[in-house]
Amino acid sequence: MIRDGAFRQFGGGRIGDGDGTPLVAVNPSKLDVSVAAGAHASLVILHTEAGETAAEIGLEEGASLTIDDIYLAAAFSAVHIRQQGGSSCRLTSVELQGANADYDIDLDGAGSSFDADGVFVGAGTDHCVFDLTTRHNVADCTSSSLVKGVVSGRATGEFRGHVYVAPDAQRTDARQQSRNIELGGDAHIVTKPQLEIYADDVKCSHGATVGQIDDDAVLYMRQRGLSEADARRLQIEGFVSDIVGRCSAGETLCGALDEAVRSKLEEL
Repeated sequence: MIRDGAFRQFGGGRIGDGDGTPLVAVNPSKLDVSVAAGAHASLVILHTEAGETAAEIGLEEGASLTIDDIYLAAAFSAVHIRQQGGSSCRLTSVELQGANADYDIDLDGAGSSFDADGVFVGAGTDHCVFDLTTRHNVADCTSSSLVKGVVSGRATGEFRGHVYVAPDAQRTDARQQSRNIELGGDAHIVTKPQLEIYADDVKCSHGATVGQIDDDAVLYMRQRGLSEADARRLQIEGFVSDIVGRCSAGETLCGALDEAVRSKLEEL
């Protein structure tokens, strides 16, 4: 999945402005990262075997970081991100096995922003977990998350989202969405979005849906010549690819990830 020259192997440390080449950490057990003030960086965390990862990531004033967190094995990962004023972090998380992804975000400086896009796909007896806690500790910060899930067979999925707004965190803007599809009567997804707000000048929202494939959309595609199986497959591909397509780590990773997604969808 990794071609020489497309990435730079990374074991942690302080990141300044580089040449734009994504940094990649493969199956790290521990990862400590700091992004220098004003620097811009792209980090890929790739899980190809079962194991545990503990990551501590800090963004200094005005820093910008994109993270692609890719699970190709049943790994457990706990990622803690702390952000100072004016920093921005964008996370794309893709779980293609029964993994457990736990993200803990602290917005500690005014003007900081955090955006998360995630998707998990479970088949057979997979158990997929996506846990996201975002703490708005100061005023004038923004956060948003969109997490999608698809499970089939006897697979299960869980989304737990918690947005905390501190008493002095006025003018917070926080949005949280969870959208899920269960394929078959034995597949099951539990979604638990939560807002905990102690400030009064805020814009906060959350929503969650769990359902089946859109039969009207399937009928529409069948009327245009597709078989029912192809219509259902395309609908699921579109649902998942909406998130996978947001990976920003370059052609090599995104192309290989698309192949891994297609292979996983064949199991559904």
